[in-house]
Amino acid sequence: MRAFGLLIPILFALDASGALAEDVGDPDKGHEFAREVCAVCHAVDADETNSPHPSAPTFKRIAAEPGMTGTALSVILGNPHREMPDLILAPQELADVISYILTLKAKD
Repeated sequence: MRAFGLLIPILFALDASGALAEDVGDPDKGHEFAREVCAVCHAVDADETNSPHPSAPTFKRIAAEPGMTGTALSVILGNPHREMPDLILAPQELADVISYILTLKAKD
């Protein structure tokens, strides 16, 4: 029973840190970065329906994927893709782009 009592604060801390991890980026800076770097292949603006590169999903479509979170985006952007160039983003650039993409999620 004592172990369970110690586990509860840890779970709350993990949950809180997960929420904060998705809120640390600046979506405006992420949008600006995406327009400069990602828009070569992806449609990055909310109103765009087709990406310049046919196999590159729009940012809005990426955001709409079921279960898409900041953590999932971090993993996706941190791993190479077949047709995606190997981008190395600074931690703040990554946080900003993730924050911007998450603004494109449909509100329930």
